[in-house]
Amino acid sequence: MLDIEIDNLKQKLRTFSEHILQMLTKSISGLLEKNKNVLEEVIKKDEPRSNNFELEIDEMCISMLAKYQPKGKFLRTIIIALKMNNDLERMGDHAVNISQSALFLIDRPQVKPLIDIPRMAEEVKSMFHDSIEAFIKEDPRLAKSVCERDDIIDAYRNQIIRELITYMISDPSTIERALHLIRISGNLERIADLSTNIGEDVIFMVKGEIIKHRKKIMF
Repeated sequence: MLDIEIDNLKQKLRTFSEHILQMLTKSISGLLEKNKNVLEEVIKKDEPRSNNFELEIDEMCISMLAKYQPKGKFLRTIIIALKMNNDLERMGDHAVNISQSALFLIDRPQVKPLIDIPRMAEEVKSMFHDSIEAFIKEDPRLAKSVCERDDIIDAYRNQIIRELITYMISDPSTIERALHLIRISGNLERIADLSTNIGEDVIFMVKGEIIKHRKKIMF
């Protein structure tokens, strides 16, 4: 019976993650296409729905803990699900932050062509998707690959910051717009960090190994 409830929990988390991924996709596409309606939808409609998801999943986890008092891998799975649930809600907040900055930017001239941010966003979405799949399939190797890609995202953000600093120095009128672009890259980086956290948690869930703070993950 607990097996069935955990499967239901995983599917609920998958649905929640698909909603968050859609929020992220819409926030970036709204920026690139200068679509105010899409960006406002993320803020006004999608965020409240993500809060409802979080509450429902919390209740599912607490109910299972109280009903079954699980041990071992079952207990680790439910604990990780609770943590993931919180991480997903935070990712939704970051998508909202991106939409807010995008709303500021779309009515103003571009500081520079948007090249690195869309590429960064695609990599972040890939990490996020794979972290959820790793949890659903209990796949520590896929989880490991997510953790290893975090450096790619850091490199993107560093590149974006370096370029925008150059623009701000040469033309102070770009400062406010450039800071919003930096804010967008920072929120993308945080989503990647949270995806990495999920990957680390999956390895703990499946193997019972804590790999946080290790420089190299061994198998």
